[in-house]
Amino acid sequence: MKLIKAIIRPNKVDDLKEAFAKIQIAGMTVTEVRGHGRQKGHTAVYRGREYEVTLLPKMQIETVVPDELVEPALQAIREAARTGEIGDGRVFICPVEQAYNIRTGERDLA
Repeated sequence: MKLIKAIIRPNKVDDLKEAFAKIQIAGMTVTEVRGHGRQKGHTAVYRGREYEVTLLPKMQIETVVPDELVEPALQAIREAARTGEIGDGRVFICPVEQAYNIRTGERDLA
């Protein structure tokens, strides 16, 4: 099993949810996050004053998938979240050794 973390634009979450549904990935966790990479932020105006916005709003999507779904999931993320501009996001893939269902105590092995 692998944990896939994707940092994407907020307006791309629904597209990604639909893309995951097509490949039978049913569960995901969505967290509002802020950050910057190459995009670095931008200048904004509020009540007539300019200020620098250096931490931009993003969404972090997390899902755990079996090893055989890692490549289809990665492809779905790339297709659903890509605009071709700086700030499209990043994907991180980490191994998962064990997973437990809290309600039943059932254990999933990697």
